[in-house]
Amino acid sequence: MTAKVTLSFSDQTIADARQWAEREGVSLSAWIDRAAQERVLREVFSAHAEAVRHAKFDLEATALADEEEIALVDAEIFSGRRAAR
Repeated sequence: MTAKVTLSFSDQTIADARQWAEREGVSLSAWIDRAAQERVLREVFSAHAEAVRHAKFDLEATALADEEEIALVDAEIFSGRRAAR
């Protein structure tokens, strides 16, 4: 589903957008739609990351702990040999 809207851009912004759309072989509308979608995703992911930081989760430490746990399990089950994945 699409919606038609009227937008205003500076001359330079629209010239740059047209140039990038042409380089990528898409219409100006498709290029701007994708650019807006990418911005929305960045905002959502940034808000999520901020919420995680606010909750004081340390994702890097958690990932490292998971790797250490995997290594311990592998050592027990496979006598130190890494399981084929």
